[in-house]
Amino acid sequence: MREPEGRGEALLRRVLAGSEAPSAGDATPLRHAVRLPSRAGRTAPWPGWVPPGLREAWQRQGVPAPWTHQAEAAELAWAGRDVAVATGTASGKSLAYQLPVLARFAHDPKATALYLSPTKALAADQLRALDALAVPDVRPAPFDGDTPTDARDWARRHGRWLFSNPDMLHRAMLPRHSQWAMFLRRLQFVVVDECHTYRGVFGSHVALLLRRLLRVCARYGSRPTLVLASATVAEPAAFAARLTGRQVAAVTEDGSPAAGRTVALWEPPLLPELTGENGAPVRRPAGGEAARMLADLVLEGARTLVFVRSRRGAEVAALTAQRLLADVDPGLPPRVAAYRGGYLPEERRALEAALAGGELLGMATTNALELGVDIAGLDAVVVAGFPGTRASFWQQSGRAGRARDEALVVLVARDDPMDTYLVHHPEALLGAPVEGCVLDPGNPYVLGPQLVCAAAELPLTEDDVRDVFGGSAAAAVLDELVADGVLRRRPTGWYWPSTRERPAGAVDIRGSGLGQVAVVEAGTGRMLGTADGASAPATVHSGAVYLHRGETYLVQELDLEAGVAVVAAADPGFRTDARSTADVEVARVLAHRDLGPVRVSFGEVTVTSQVVEYLRRAPDGTVLATVPLDLPEQVLRTRGVWYDVDEEALVAAGVPPIRIPGALHAAEHAAIGLLPLFAICDRWDVGGMSTALHPHTGRPTVFVHDGHPGGAGFAERGHAVLGRWLAATRAAIADCECRTGCPSCVQSPKCGNGNAPLDKSGALAVLDVVLGALGESPAAAGAPARRPGPSMGLASR
Repeated sequence: MREPEGRGEALLRRVLAGSEAPSAGDATPLRHAVRLPSRAGRTAPWPGWVPPGLREAWQRQGVPAPWTHQAEAAELAWAGRDVAVATGTASGKSLAYQLPVLARFAHDPKATALYLSPTKALAADQLRALDALAVPDVRPAPFDGDTPTDARDWARRHGRWLFSNPDMLHRAMLPRHSQWAMFLRRLQFVVVDECHTYRGVFGSHVALLLRRLLRVCARYGSRPTLVLASATVAEPAAFAARLTGRQVAAVTEDGSPAAGRTVALWEPPLLPELTGENGAPVRRPAGGEAARMLADLVLEGARTLVFVRSRRGAEVAALTAQRLLADVDPGLPPRVAAYRGGYLPEERRALEAALAGGELLGMATTNALELGVDIAGLDAVVVAGFPGTRASFWQQSGRAGRARDEALVVLVARDDPMDTYLVHHPEALLGAPVEGCVLDPGNPYVLGPQLVCAAAELPLTEDDVRDVFGGSAAAAVLDELVADGVLRRRPTGWYWPSTRERPAGAVDIRGSGLGQVAVVEAGTGRMLGTADGASAPATVHSGAVYLHRGETYLVQELDLEAGVAVVAAADPGFRTDARSTADVEVARVLAHRDLGPVRVSFGEVTVTSQVVEYLRRAPDGTVLATVPLDLPEQVLRTRGVWYDVDEEALVAAGVPPIRIPGALHAAEHAAIGLLPLFAICDRWDVGGMSTALHPHTGRPTVFVHDGHPGGAGFAERGHAVLGRWLAATRAAIADCECRTGCPSCVQSPKCGNGNAPLDKSGALAVLDVVLGALGESPAAAGAPARRPGPSMGLASR
């Protein structure tokens, strides 16, 4: 006997009823739906070392006892064990580190603690939560870029628990560690919140930054316990060890209660009246679908959050929902708003309070509401476009669900290979483990600047190189730094030669390593923002349309040497897409496998690219003009994974020589789109190239490479899971209902060649050959998922 329909299913039926009439060949845009059962919470006794006053403070906040994972993590931290707690959204990870820190403060009046988060907003939320506890003599203090000078001085002299971020640790605390000697000497705990966000190049910088911190602490005689909090990620103990350089215990068994949820996977229909690049079919935009769902759900009285991918998308989705609601009930549009980065802190706080209190029924947001902000218990969450990782998807969907009522979560697919794959293979999202975080502290382009900063803080010794910074790889980088005159080698170690200059200010821990380009408004000289040096030629070239906080600007001039792009406010009525050429040379092969007609390799590559023109496009995608550009070549030394195939094997598989370039190109595009399924990255973090004859291999070859100097670990991860990755790539192409290729399968939004040539059926044949050599089963990987009809195919799990 089937369970009674829950609130989540009822809301889904309302969303289905509000969708437009389906096309003749497809019963519904709903591809899959599943009911996830609720979970009861499991509590544990308060640890005996918790002072009565602390227990009472939490009980006043409605916490009669800790959940089991909170108590387990707190016990480990109290015992001096480094610990990572990796549990779901709204599971109360904060208490897991607040408990041992505040108890230590009560037992040791001189103890200090440091809290690090990836965003200032998250640290501010944690400060407010701590203030609400009203525990005496904690003296919490913010220490970030917005903290006034006098408040920074107070924090340094008197603060016991500082709330900061990696940037301030890197630029302000460690370079002046002698001024922080008292704080560091007494440092008992370092909390690293939302640690899964530290991945790729940024994560590699933070990993070395934490090593720098612990090294300086040792100089002052302290060994702080590390407490890391994370969304659910694969192998959290191993990841935390790579991030910190220490062995870390992991707490992953979530003891908090979870509400039941209905999770639906939705694929917008193709629009026969529109065509995209090269005549490709176009789907109804995910943002438009999500805005329509937001309006329908608000009409049902459901408190709803819509996650979109961009700031502008959040504004547009909110405006669209307001317009739809105004036609039905003029009182409802004011109950829908947008929320994104760029708003003033007081504006964000007011919006958060209005949503939590029910004054707002609907909100469209970027991932600004994914991390840390205390908003949960909503009736519905709509995710417009897969957010890049399963971890992010579950973080966002975790905002939905009340203790006693089921909620609805809808993933609306974008025109993207990853989204196509997931809605047709729900087990890859709903039944699969989350991805592993990838970082590479041995990247010489990251390691070099970090070693210079470390040497400027304290001279580097042989023991530091061996025990802290990775051994032989660090020694090789230090030799280069000495040869270049950056550091000096003496019998006692490596030294920074200046006593006045501090190198940390010149090291951007969030950038690509190629510097930043300032975007400056003509006339006023006001700096609007920055563009990464690697992407600047494609995004802020002369004539480019630049968006900032909903305003449109035209780039008048790009000066790469000066690092400045000059823009002027304008409303041109078009958007711009850059086109580029690229070449990949193999510098060194680090690993390879010969598999009959296929050879798979991983190694160091040199990528030479040049932006050569840009397209002006009308809002519907029509090309209005092609404008040539004269920009210098960019050279990127990084790491890549590649496969080359015997041409005869391709011909035997039905791909004659004339079709090989398009087949390889299509396979490359789809593979780049699917890599984030296996490594926490974005398709913009990687690049690729395909060619029918590469000089290194002498055969048809497909490359996928990291988009950061020295590599970020993404290509290496792709090499490790190549069979699974390419099987998913093939399935995404096969599942797409288009005939010759579209953005949902083989077209790429960043293709430098205008998505030509592309051969969808040829790509399937190429991947069949490669997967056959790898021992994978292409047919099984590409089998289409069952498409539920009007009954929605709901299953309980």
